[in-house]
Amino acid sequence: MEAEPGLDRSAAEWARHWRHAELPGLDLLQARYVRHTFPRHAHEGYVIAAVTGGIEDVGTPDGRVRAGPGSVVLINPEVPHSARAGGPEGWAYATLYPSARVVGEVAADLAGPRGTAGFGETAAHDPGLSRLVLGVHRAAEEGDGLAADSVLRVLVARLLRRYGTSLPQAGPRTAGARDALRARALLEERMTEPPTLEALAAELTTSPFALLRAFKKQYGLPPHAWLTDARVRRARRLLDAGVTPADAAVRVGFADQPHLNRHFTRIVGVPPGAYRRERAPAGTRPSAD
Repeated sequence: MEAEPGLDRSAAEWARHWRHAELPGLDLLQARYVRHTFPRHAHEGYVIAAVTGGIEDVGTPDGRVRAGPGSVVLINPEVPHSARAGGPEGWAYATLYPSARVVGEVAADLAGPRGTAGFGETAAHDPGLSRLVLGVHRAAEEGDGLAADSVLRVLVARLLRRYGTSLPQAGPRTAGARDALRARALLEERMTEPPTLEALAAELTTSPFALLRAFKKQYGLPPHAWLTDARVRRARRLLDAGVTPADAAVRVGFADQPHLNRHFTRIVGVPPGAYRRERAPAGTRPSAD
């Protein structure tokens, strides 16, 4: 894959997070990380990554996995996970973030198991599918939306055939799960001025510790970490719409732009200014973070 202008891939760390104009249901990330670590977070869509160098160490609710060159890493929607280098040399990878709609369309065409399709493996050594991930990136970089979309759908179909499963359906909610759901709704509603854990628990007529335990069980993150992740997600949508990083920081409840920069970079992998530049139409890209 050719380097983007201004992107020094000989540097210790580099990253590009972008979207092809003709592929609205897909985000792409190419990166090499050494010191960078992704805190536990989740995505609304799927993660399909091909490791091209070094070792990626991925933490999931089921434990840690290590993926090297030729491996694909697969994360289902809303599954909390973390990532870090598995060795001193860091790791390099090409990642696809297809939306639930894209994966759902392919799954429907395959007429596989009923319910929401997902992946039953977190990591698999599969050089052939790893090359398809790189093929999507290559086609997108060359501006060939037809080829990128075609290869993406072939890739998803083969992944589902080899590693596909039906994601668990939500069962009857316990009292704790209902409290966690209500707490999440309140945090989303009051994102810029969130209540303390004690105030939140009092409003839900439960105890702070019981709410903390129920929330973490339901969403894989304590409320404060979930809120940070939710703020970054909302900031991404604002940046996609052309809002400046400084304005987005205020709108989602961060203290200032540096506060947004820190958390956004840790979770997304690139600073908000670089993310926004890649979203802008050609010829209109902002020049500064």
